Amino acid sequence: MSVTAKSSTTRRDLLQAAAAAGSAAALFAGFGIDPALAAEMGRSEKPLKAAFSNAGLQATWCAQGKQAAEWWGKLFNVEVTWFDGQLDAVKQRAAIDNMASQKWDFVAIQAFGIGTLTQPVQKMIDAGIPVIDMDTLIAPLDQINVHSFLAPDNEFMGASVTQALVNKLNGKGKIIMTQGALGHTGAQGRAKGFESVVKQYPGIEVLDTQPADWDVSKTARLWETYLTKYPQIDAAFFHNDDMALAAYNIMKAHNRTNILIGGVDAMPPAIQAVSEGRMFATVRNPSCRIHGGAIVAGVAAVTAGEKSGQGIPKSVVTDGPVVTKNNAAGMQWMEDHFLI
Repeated sequence: MSVTAKSSTTRRDLLQAAAAAGSAAALFAGFGIDPALAAEMGRSEKPLKAAFSNAGLQATWCAQGKQAAEWWGKLFNVEVTWFDGQLDAVKQRAAIDNMASQKWDFVAIQAFGIGTLTQPVQKMIDAGIPVIDMDTLIAPLDQINVHSFLAPDNEFMGASVTQALVNKLNGKGKIIMTQGALGHTGAQGRAKGFESVVKQYPGIEVLDTQPADWDVSKTARLWETYLTKYPQIDAAFFHNDDMALAAYNIMKAHNRTNILIGGVDAMPPAIQAVSEGRMFATVRNPSCRIHGGAIVAGVAAVTAGEKSGQGIPKSVVTDGPVVTKNNAAGMQWMEDHFLI
């Protein structure tokens, strides 16, 4: 290596380390945690090994989360190994059993369904490995001692998008909710949020609330049936954007694009759809903040000795805003930089 090349590498390493400290402070501040702790913690001097799993990389939210975890991992000197849940509780359980048979500095998991991973996760906790729970409960927090639970307020997300739809309808109309996986605590919260709004409006009729399990093919089949069965559908709320956009394609094929569409996650395709008017609104479930936050929380636990319930709360709310045409461009920029 030449002196020039070595100097360039050194400068790049220093810039990356500085970026890590600054980004850590920003992310911790977003979590309501003292940024001074982030600055003190900084980049790990030795490479750390972390295992991650989320519900399934077929879902764009999960795929974005993987990118965010790997990006933050590079900043903090963490090697991230991925165990794909494949949108299947049985397959994810096999992957987590495999994870639990190995040694890790910390792990982070989004369960496909509550209670499906308790045994292997408990095995890792018993081995002294900090386990960060992401987005949906692995098990109730009083039943399993995870390091922290990073998740949005799912009831808020469901209620806020439903309220936006109902407001646009002036409190009168026919609506369908397409749910995610019923065992997913995030989906359960989104359904509660939806129900909390529609019950306040006697002029709103709920036509159907079947789950599609985050599966775009299943969503398309459901909506083929709905569009044949119901001559009037005024609005639709979907538990994630992938399902919303899959249904939009079916609506377009049937010339039913007058249906107001609301989603959850505010993924880039949905942000574009909102900007173009194909979707009415979505709400940000901050995949980057959750997965990047899991990196920061794990590094803090290992390098700074941060303890659950002391340095980091047992449960951390990671909310994002409702996304409309007014703030869509800024939301896209923050996602491009894995900030939310």
